[in-house]
Formats: sequence, C-alpha cells, structure tokens
Amino acid sequence: MKTIILLTGEAEAEALGQHLRTYNPQLEVIPAIDRSALDQACASMNPSTRLISFCSSAIVPKAHLAAIPCGSYNFHPGPPPYPGRYPSVFALYEGVGNFGVTFHEMAERVDEGPIIATEWFTVPGNCDLETLDTMAFNTLLEMFLRFSQRLATDARPLKQKPINWSGVKRAKSDCDALCKIDPAMSQEEKALRIRACGIHIRAQN
Repeated sequence: MKTIILLTGEAEAEALGQHLRTYNPQLEVIPAIDRSALDQACASMNPSTRLISFCSSAIVPKAHLAAIPCGSYNFHPGPPPYPGRYPSVFALYEGVGNFGVTFHEMAERVDEGPIIATEWFTVPGNCDLETLDTMAFNTLLEMFLRFSQRLATDARPLKQKPINWSGVKRAKSDCDALCKIDPAMSQEEKALRIRACGIHIRAQN
C-alpha cells in the first residue's frame, strides 16, 4: 500500500492516520472530511490507493468506487440489521437488547457491500442515545485497530464473511420524522422518542 484516502472527521483523520502509519511509515494518508475533499483526492490516484470511510455520512459515487484500485471499505456504526443513517436512534426506539458495528466493502448502494466483520455488544438497561453512540464508536474504533495493519500494508482484497445486510435502510428524513414530538402523542411515546433521539429531538409546531 502506498496511499489511503481517509474519509472521516478531522480529529478522527489525524488519529487514525497516525495509527495506520505505525505499520507503514511511508504510507501517504489523505484526509477527506467531506465530498469536495474526496473528489479532489480521487482526481489523482496512484495504482496502490485504498479508500477507508470511518463513521462518515458522505456518499461515495459509483465512479469513485470503480476507480479506486485497492478497494473501498466502510466502518459503519451499526450492525447489519441497521443499515443507513442514525442506526442507534432506531435501535433504541425499537428496544433492541443487542447492538453492534459493521466493517464492509463499499458498493454503489449505501450499506449493501459485502461484509468483512461484525461486532456485537449488549445494550444496557435504560440506555440513552449518547451512551449507545459512545459504545458503538468505541467498538468501531477497536475494530479499526484490529484491521489497521492489514489495511495499511496489504493491497489484496479483504476476506468476506457470509453475513447479509437486513432490516430497513433509513435516511436522514426518517430520523427527522421520528425525532418530532407531537403534543397529541401519549406520554409513553414521547418518553420513548426523547430517549431514542437525544439531542435530535424537537417539538412539532
């Protein structure tokens, strides 16, 4: 491996990039914090370039995926039954007892690529959104650390697992709808939405 385009937040890009370079000091890590930066990075790739997305909401176009020589991979902060945006919000609303994260190849359609690995954990009783998001992020970070040497040094495709995506793929608009509180709702429904949506909650006018 010579180059990794790292699609993630600014703080995460610096820390994750430094970790990747511990296994490959000559590795060029190009941070891309948004779609514009991603387009720029993909405009001049060498034959040993890989894309890694970590907790990013940016959608990678089909043309970029086809052009990246050494594969494109995503660390998704939800398990296979929760593809799409804000998986923790919907998991809390549905009252699941177990949650997790997914590492997968990227495909043209978001969160549909072949799965490389999953990791599950128990959701604590009365868990709120901040707690679940933190648990998912930490679990995803541990998964990144486990795969970082392979990603930073070996250009071959990663081995897939016979695990399928399932469940409904949610978009931002689905989360926006769930996070609205209507005065006509029961107290139980209001409390459930507040617990599940956390800082995203807003009263409906």
